[in-house]
Amino acid sequence: MMSIKYRKAAGKDAQAISELIVPLTRKYVCPTFDESMHDTLLQSMSVENIERYLSEGYLYVVATDDMGEIVGVAAIRDASHLYHLFVSERYQGQGLSRKLWEKVRAEVPENRRPTRFTVNSALNAEHVYRSFGFVRTEEGVRNRNGIIDVPMVLNVDC
Repeated sequence: MMSIKYRKAAGKDAQAISELIVPLTRKYVCPTFDESMHDTLLQSMSVENIERYLSEGYLYVVATDDMGEIVGVAAIRDASHLYHLFVSERYQGQGLSRKLWEKVRAEVPENRRPTRFTVNSALNAEHVYRSFGFVRTEEGVRNRNGIIDVPMVLNVDC
C-alpha cells in the first residue's frame, strides 16, 4: 500500500495541479454544466490560472504518492470558500478527499478562521460535501448562465 504525504502547494506545482484537475473536470463536471461553459470552466483550471491563484494567496494543499506525483488537491479562497477538491481516480473512495479537506482547512491562519465555509458543489459531488457536514443553502440546483452547481455551507465552531 502506498503512503500518501500532504503539503502546501507552491508555484512549481501549478502544472501538475492543472494536469490532475482538468481531465477530472472534463469527465465529471463538464457533463453537468451547460456546454457553452465548458471552455470557461476548463480555462479557469489552466496552469496560468493555478499559478495566479497561488500567487493571490489561495491556500492549496496537495497529496502526493510514493513517487512524488500529485494525486489530490484542495484549495481554499478567501480563507472560507472551498474552491477546488479533486482526487485522482485511482485514489477515489479511500478517504483522500476528507483528508485533503482537513489539511487545507487547517492551513487557514488562526486569525482568519471563519465561522463558516462555503462550496459550490458539482452536482455529482454533493454527497462528498454532505459527508463533511456541508448543507445546501437553497433548494434545488443553481444555474448561473450555464454554470450549474449546488451552493453549500458548513458552519463551524470557533
